[in-house]
Amino acid sequence: MPDIPLKHQCFDLTFSPTADQVYVGLLNGAVKGFSYDSEGNASQTFSLRPAKQSCRGVSITRDGDRLYVVSKDKGLRSIDPARGTVIEERLGAHDSAINRVLACTSSIVATGDDEGVIKLWDPRKQKEIKSFNHHFDYISDLLFTEEKNQIVASSGDCTLSVIDIRSSRTEPFAQSDDQDDEFLSLCSIKDNTKLIVGTQLGMLSIFNRSSASAYLGPVDRMPGHPSSVDAIVALTDDVVATGSSDGLIRVVQIMPNKLLGVVADHDDFPVERLGLSRDGKWLASASHDELLKLTDVADALEESEGEDEDAEMEDAASEIAEEEDVVPNGALASALLTGRGTKRPAESTASSEVGDDAREDSDMDMVVAPSKSQPQVRSPSPAPPPKPEKKQRQRHKKQRGNQSRGVDEDAAFFADL
Repeated sequence: MPDIPLKHQCFDLTFSPTADQVYVGLLNGAVKGFSYDSEGNASQTFSLRPAKQSCRGVSITRDGDRLYVVSKDKGLRSIDPARGTVIEERLGAHDSAINRVLACTSSIVATGDDEGVIKLWDPRKQKEIKSFNHHFDYISDLLFTEEKNQIVASSGDCTLSVIDIRSSRTEPFAQSDDQDDEFLSLCSIKDNTKLIVGTQLGMLSIFNRSSASAYLGPVDRMPGHPSSVDAIVALTDDVVATGSSDGLIRVVQIMPNKLLGVVADHDDFPVERLGLSRDGKWLASASHDELLKLTDVADALEESEGEDEDAEMEDAASEIAEEEDVVPNGALASALLTGRGTKRPAESTASSEVGDDAREDSDMDMVVAPSKSQPQVRSPSPAPPPKPEKKQRQRHKKQRGNQSRGVDEDAAFFADL
């Protein structure tokens, strides 16, 4: 699909849950809407500039009727996406620039600013209904889970917190310990039982969501990204896409942890935000290159699932072969799974071991295959990982400069796995 030119840097994006439309917030304060078809042809539906300063966050309600936007000018506004007009605005909603907005329910909207303050809003009221100040650095991302009625917030203060929107308290339901690594992005997988957090050091931290104490620290960490993980979105229940400051968009399997490949890139520009369309076909990405890139990931995920099934069938055939002393080779795999087999000759032992090694090597091959309409997937070659630089705790800058990407960065990523 052709890239969509925006003319200005994009800070945030969101897909409509009810129509084939995507909305973006831009550096010059403008908000734009685009419609697209199944072939990826896009056209602009509206463009307006509700604020003179940068639009940092956009979020749409579940019914698709209202689009909420926040800006550096500390304002919160709602837009009618069908008409492309401003419905209402709250000037001075925060004391500092607002960094994130999230439409949780029809009656709750959450915002987070540069000083770590989180506010909850009722669209029917002009003033906030709750305010939280347990973070002391900027709010980098917000996530809402409907079944738990909880908002998860990540912050540059190296912690994440959980807010129960049903509670009358102004204290969080849970907050993690200081992880000595800035938390930048959030997504939920495994039927909302696992929380994945992208960090400044390139780590994916995995949290359980079973109780308040489970948020104190991650149960697992997946190293490998050579640069910060600024954006993350769930593609399936155990596969996520990550956007990094090295400009690459990777597909990663979680538990078991495995790099599946690189599906898109923005050259040397850091990837700021990612989003997935309502049908799971288009992966949208925004960077400093003033483009909205849409990548078709549906075919790639189907290919991945098919190869996983083939691998499982081969593994099952191998297990049967070991138990029954038969040859699990080629077309005989299906016969083994149905109870039929051929006795293993004594002289074939060496060749069978070679076959087992070949199957193990095959399991490490790339499992995300590109369709004709998507970029070629690149498989990183193994190489010894470089030692990570010592963490220099500093504020994560919203506009990072162009960063060069070395040929060996993906090699280091795969080796760390």
